[in-house]
Amino acid sequence: MTAKVVTLAVTGASGAPYFIQLLRSLLESQVKVNLLLSSAAKIVIKTELDIVLPDSEANYKAFFLEYFLGSDAQNEDSQSLLNVYSKDEWTSPVASGSNPSSAMIVCPCSMGTLSAIALGASNNLIERAADVMLKERRQLILLTREMPFSSIHLENMLKLSHMGVTIMPASPGFYQQPQSVSDLVNFVVARILDHLDINQSLIPRWGNN
Repeated sequence: MTAKVVTLAVTGASGAPYFIQLLRSLLESQVKVNLLLSSAAKIVIKTELDIVLPDSEANYKAFFLEYFLGSDAQNEDSQSLLNVYSKDEWTSPVASGSNPSSAMIVCPCSMGTLSAIALGASNNLIERAADVMLKERRQLILLTREMPFSSIHLENMLKLSHMGVTIMPASPGFYQQPQSVSDLVNFVVARILDHLDINQSLIPRWGNN
């Protein structure tokens, strides 16, 4: 059976904690991740989490593996789990339909990125990777972050939904009686993992005592 490969793209919308918990969960589940970060995403990550990324993108892989896996970061198996690509790295596997990921999630997804995906703009690697998922009819999930939505936002989301894209607003539930921000983040990430068909224990399932 082919191993699951997920493309995780991060834009400049608010919601960096969702990205961090999702990447942690994917790596801990031994899912291979192709990571794409926009320039604005790096600013949001610093603003919301006080995480300062290395100056060079060449060091992002080592940084994230160390951040999440600690002493296991240097293991050969760990090294194979994560690849990081810059916004104009057009030779990366995610840029071609001949080597698509099993699924792609944009987490969080700005309305600008959503609009570009809906229009097929492909002006950067995030937009191109999403376009590949659409044309290859692969799973694409957009964790949208905006409030309120304009008519333009809603029209773009409806257009993408008709194409088979899963539009997943970052809307945590409260029936689990969350006790912390982490509980709210885990609720949303757990729903993403469910849609990716990846086992998760972040939250109990409804009806399970």
